[in-house]
Amino acid sequence: MSGWPPASPGPYGERGPSRFDAWWRAGAWSLGFVAVLWLIELFDAATGNRLDVEGIRPGSSDGLAGILLAPLLHAGWGHLVANTVPLLVLGFLVLLSGVGRWAIVTTVVWIVGGLGTWFFGAPGTVHLGASILVFGWLLYLLARGFFTRRPGQIALAVVLFVVYGSMLWGVLPGQPGISWQGHFFGALGGVIAAWGLRYEDRRP
Repeated sequence: MSGWPPASPGPYGERGPSRFDAWWRAGAWSLGFVAVLWLIELFDAATGNRLDVEGIRPGSSDGLAGILLAPLLHAGWGHLVANTVPLLVLGFLVLLSGVGRWAIVTTVVWIVGGLGTWFFGAPGTVHLGASILVFGWLLYLLARGFFTRRPGQIALAVVLFVVYGSMLWGVLPGQPGISWQGHFFGALGGVIAAWGLRYEDRRP
């Protein structure tokens, strides 16, 4: 079964990837990424949760490495379980635009979220968890519709706001044990990525 609309013929007459191919690829990458997080947490649990101290430690030069590691680490299975479904859904939706686009958005969110947490997090705390990516991907998908004015992307943004809008309270301080800095700056990274890719995202 071919995708709809039909893919354009390639330079030698062959057709490009169908919509089904794009959905299959997005699903495979999304599942693969989350599977890696579960394997890391399994290793962490088997070694006495030693990785939990490798998150972002604000203001500490030793904690800078946590910017690269924090989104891969979780403070226990409950933390990872809470992030799993949003990671699968939002990661899949970003990946529908292609692995390259997902890589760019994820990199921007990862760096902005990590640096913002390192600069503005409370000293003596450790921040970790893929919720940096969850908030970044969500705000990218929401802001993308605003910047591109494409009806389909606006409709998706509305649906996501209805389903996940309550999560946005997580960017506000005052919730014990919650890294609002990671959420806020991850979300900021998503908006920056949407703005930077606005011309690319206007293409069909």
